[in-house]
Amino acid sequence: MPARTAGLPPTLEEHIAGEAIPFSTEDADSLNAAADRLMAASDPSLAILALGEPTHLVNDYLRLRNRLFQALVERHGFRAIAIESGFPRGEIVNDFVAGRRDVIDEALEYGITHGMGRMPANRELLEWMRRYNDAGAPERDKLHFYGFDSPTEMTHADSPRHLLTLALDYLGTLSPPSGQSRRRQIEPLFGADANWENPAAMMDPAKSVGRSPAANELRVATEDLIAELATLQPQGASTDAPAYRRAMRYALHARQMLAYHAVIAQSSSNRIVDALSLRDAMMADNLLYIARQEESRGKVFAFAHNSHLKRGQAVWQWGSDRWAWWPAGAHLSASMGNRYSVIGVGVGTSGASQLGPPEAGTLEALLLAAPGPARLLPTHAARSLGIHDPNVRTANPQFFPFDRQSLTDFDWLALLDRAD
Repeated sequence: MPARTAGLPPTLEEHIAGEAIPFSTEDADSLNAAADRLMAASDPSLAILALGEPTHLVNDYLRLRNRLFQALVERHGFRAIAIESGFPRGEIVNDFVAGRRDVIDEALEYGITHGMGRMPANRELLEWMRRYNDAGAPERDKLHFYGFDSPTEMTHADSPRHLLTLALDYLGTLSPPSGQSRRRQIEPLFGADANWENPAAMMDPAKSVGRSPAANELRVATEDLIAELATLQPQGASTDAPAYRRAMRYALHARQMLAYHAVIAQSSSNRIVDALSLRDAMMADNLLYIARQEESRGKVFAFAHNSHLKRGQAVWQWGSDRWAWWPAGAHLSASMGNRYSVIGVGVGTSGASQLGPPEAGTLEALLLAAPGPARLLPTHAARSLGIHDPNVRTANPQFFPFDRQSLTDFDWLALLDRAD
């Protein structure tokens, strides 16, 4: 590398050469050293560290997540992981890792959504967490699992029945007469779950029940339920504060899901962006709740698509459509500041994503020049470098490459040589 001219700011290439931290997911010593340097540079108040992935259903990104989580648990006081999976289903998985459920296949099938329970690395994660908890750690140090996504898919969204039923069940423990009365009011308004979950509604608002008279009445009833739970906060906090907060989160999440269904039912050119925005707002609220539940035990490690976790605006280009919205990471950045930190993940080549070597001048190509097979780069200094915009690599629409904003959207960048 040529010597830098005196008085000029360092180039991005010089920053990478001097600051990139090499590691391997197959070498515990190098990974531990990288985790140690990451944590040493993090704010002491850090509550959530997030790791992204540039696309889904690639095991090597999940294996990086697993290895890093293990290092963070064993060396830096992390006690929970939250992944991009349906929030209400997370308890099924947590019951398995806690030893209250013995069949891992059920936890993977029913507890991890978006079809990701089939990924071998998710099985490896649950098996390791179960072994860790079974090894005799004190209760306060046992690992917890959460999903933090909304119960939505690309093709449909869940009925609000499950979330509201969980909230009603809890209300019934605090006030049986009130719980029974609310249940008699709310349950007839659900109708058939298949009507809420109709895949045709995602493309045709006329097929959605989200603005039907019963749905509108259910939204009012949900507000009344939330208000009553709020009045019972002293009683709930004095008996079982985590259970109270969990029930309130279910009720609030149900309110958000009803708003999501109402958005899907609207005839508007903004309905897709509005739905994407609501989903990420739900994800952020769920992560804030998880951090609150875990604050007396340790830090939370979160894992999801880069676009959900970034600090800046998310953009998705699909054909002629271009959608932009504020993702969960932007909400967390606004509400938590340095208590939230995020690592964006990229790759050199990937057979799974049909990616050859990155083009010259792309951020991926510049990072590949640093020693590997993986490397971790802090972005705080790179943000002020006097550099031209790096090129953006060519990729399919389901893969999100790095760009100039990646240096400000993420606190760290991690690049693997390859991922399959």
